Amino acid sequence: MQISRRRTPQAFTLAELLVSMAILALLVVLIGQMFNSAAAIAVSGNKQMDAEEEARSVLDRMQIDISQMIKRSDLDYFLKGPANLEAGNDQISFFSQVSGYSSGSPGPISLVSYRINGDSTAPTYSKLQRMGKGLLWNGATTTDTPVLYLPLLIKDNWPAASDLTTADADYDLAGAQVFRFEYWYLLKDGTVSVTPWISPNTAVNGFQDIAAIGAAIALVDPKSKVLVTNAQLVTLAGSMNDFQNTNTPGTMQAQWQGAINASTFPRVALSAMRIYRRYFYLSSGPVSK
Repeated sequence: MQISRRRTPQAFTLAELLVSMAILALLVVLIGQMFNSAAAIAVSGNKQMDAEEEARSVLDRMQIDISQMIKRSDLDYFLKGPANLEAGNDQISFFSQVSGYSSGSPGPISLVSYRINGDSTAPTYSKLQRMGKGLLWNGATTTDTPVLYLPLLIKDNWPAASDLTTADADYDLAGAQVFRFEYWYLLKDGTVSVTPWISPNTAVNGFQDIAAIGAAIALVDPKSKVLVTNAQLVTLAGSMNDFQNTNTPGTMQAQWQGAINASTFPRVALSAMRIYRRYFYLSSGPVSK
């Protein structure tokens, strides 16, 4: 009678277990790296979208205000020019046919001003502000301020529209992440300049020689801004060149990017800084007298 042997089941050897564990660990590491890379790409994309959303909002608002600008030779404008080159962050103020704040009902005309607040004690320090001060064409009421005609000047009647530090209740926060603002002129002869007229003219005279206003802004993503202080942003803004007649907007933008790249900010914050520029074309109607 033949007796069959009971076969003992084979087990994994120690070497096989070690190899399996090593392969499993390698797979876990690779999958983790894939997830980390995907998360980093998603975060970077979200930062860019946040920056683009803020830039679009700011530039679209400027477009509306400038497109409705009142061009009259008997009105004053606070602009950069040969006698006021506005070193560092710029400020622009003008009358526009957009609604603004007033003591009574919203005014149909506004004194519009854009600036980066330079008051280090203000909560809006180093942030872009917009003023929309509601006015009337005349002094028909005692509660609303009228538009002022030359020789009365904006800087003499509304100091906050002509400097970076004076407070005014009609200023709103227009761009919380915008820390650098610069503008220039596209003249009707095709040149770009910091002088708002074509020689031999010597005065703005209702924007007679200006075809468009160009503007550039620099901003940082809100999530990354917590990594830098306002003082650091002010220092960075100071290293970003003003527009000059000897260069082009593209040259200036390249210098701005170089200043950002050369700064000592954390890499995460640097990657979240963006520069945008746009031209705002003026209406082609005649200058009002």
